[in-house]
Amino acid sequence: MPSLIKVIIPAHNEADSISHVINDIPDFVDEVIVVSNNSTDDTEKNAKESGATVLTESRKGYGYACLKGMEYIATQDPEPDIIVFLDGDYSDYPEEMEKLIQPIIEDNKDLVVGARVKRWREKGSMTFPQIFGNWLATTLMKLFFGSSFTDLGPFRAIKYQTLLQLEMQDKTYGWTVEMQLKALRQKLSYAEVPVHYKNRIGVSKVSGTVKGAIFAGVKILGWIFKYSFK
Repeated sequence: MPSLIKVIIPAHNEADSISHVINDIPDFVDEVIVVSNNSTDDTEKNAKESGATVLTESRKGYGYACLKGMEYIATQDPEPDIIVFLDGDYSDYPEEMEKLIQPIIEDNKDLVVGARVKRWREKGSMTFPQIFGNWLATTLMKLFFGSSFTDLGPFRAIKYQTLLQLEMQDKTYGWTVEMQLKALRQKLSYAEVPVHYKNRIGVSKVSGTVKGAIFAGVKILGWIFKYSFK
């Protein structure tokens, strides 16, 4: 693949899974950037030993970690063509990354989201709050914006210049929905591709707790209504 591709992986205490994720990333990726989000275990050590560039972000929040990765990439020359976001818990299949890259390279799409379709989801890999939250959010996006999104999946690829154009702001749970909403508002081209999804290693910091699920839901709905009535 001729494009310059970087991967950003936000990771909070993913010592048991991070090496698996990095080792399964395809060879066409130029750099894997793991952002240790206030980790207190061996996440950083294991990521470095697996060949990743490791950054640290002490402020807890998925968006904070993603923004830290973007700050690092902004200092590089040449700049990348495509950024892939991937979770560090090994619930996604990094080897499916080519499926996300292809619509950008071949069809000039700006954003591609990996949709965790039911037929390819391992039993128990998504909790009821996750499934319901995805349905509600994507239904509202369809209602207000005519969107065809079916998922807010974190495994996604985006043109680097498009990512900069979106001027991402969310620091915590709303990062994924903010990206999709801004893409819709700016009438960017996008696609979804079905991806497999399995039970993560360890306990989810969001869906694994009642507090996390509630805050994530509030943040996601907040972004949707903010952009719907803007």
